[in-house]
Amino acid sequence: MPSPPTPSPDAIPTSGTRHDFAIDHYENFPVASVLLPRRLRRPVAVIYRFARTADDIADEGHAAPEDRLAALAELEAALDRIDAGADAGSPLMRALAQVIAEFRLPTSLFRDLLDAFRQDVTVHRHADWDSLLDYSRRSANPVGRLMLHLYGAATPDRFARSDAVCTGLQLANFWQDVAIDYARGRIYLPADTMARHGVDESALAEGRCDARWIAMMRELQAATGAMLQSGASLALELSRTLDWRIGWELRLVVLGGLRILERIEGVGYDVFRRRPTLRPYDWPLLLWRAATLQAASGERSH
Repeated sequence: MPSPPTPSPDAIPTSGTRHDFAIDHYENFPVASVLLPRRLRRPVAVIYRFARTADDIADEGHAAPEDRLAALAELEAALDRIDAGADAGSPLMRALAQVIAEFRLPTSLFRDLLDAFRQDVTVHRHADWDSLLDYSRRSANPVGRLMLHLYGAATPDRFARSDAVCTGLQLANFWQDVAIDYARGRIYLPADTMARHGVDESALAEGRCDARWIAMMRELQAATGAMLQSGASLALELSRTLDWRIGWELRLVVLGGLRILERIEGVGYDVFRRRPTLRPYDWPLLLWRAATLQAASGERSH
């Protein structure tokens, strides 16, 4: 029996597309909201469609791995055509070509995303922290860098701080989605960290939240929180020097990621029985924290 078809780039609707621009499943943080300048809403929507399409190819449905990789290769070939100044092919990729040309976006960032999505198809375990960070470098960090390019704020220093935020948010998503990812056959926990704490795959299979699991999660959460907090200075800098809206967007992303970590801690690190998520009543708290964010220490005033 032939494998079901992978999603086509043009199967994603051109109207009514969510403008949520987050990293893993794009559902935690509204980044193309009313705070986004009108001139950037269409470019962000097009970039989102590209990322969402590639993510769906890698993740959704029941297509065989080779079919998924072939579909991702088609997107890579379209980027090759864009680089060569040729017709990009599909309506989605033509729209992306216009955005790339208008904002002088490096196609290497889109290639990094595709490389990460290919890895989703072929790699389901991560040996150590460095392996996980390398994956996040390609799956998460391009998002922040593209946003900085769109705002005309691309500098090496800003890239470094944006990378910390994007990687931190990606990791928070991993800890939040441990059970979901395991059900899909994937583990985004560093294998060496698991082994050091005496945690093996049976803990995930059984949903076992014991003292060893809690100790491991606390260690991972501490490192993740430090990454997210390091982005506070970028949020405040952009508010002062560029556009208050991107600064507020980034504040909410940083603080939203930290709130997810608080939610995980609040369920006793038992992410097996309840997936910690942001709730509507979290947003007034996040807005207050964003308004009182401190620059130097990365801490909030009280």
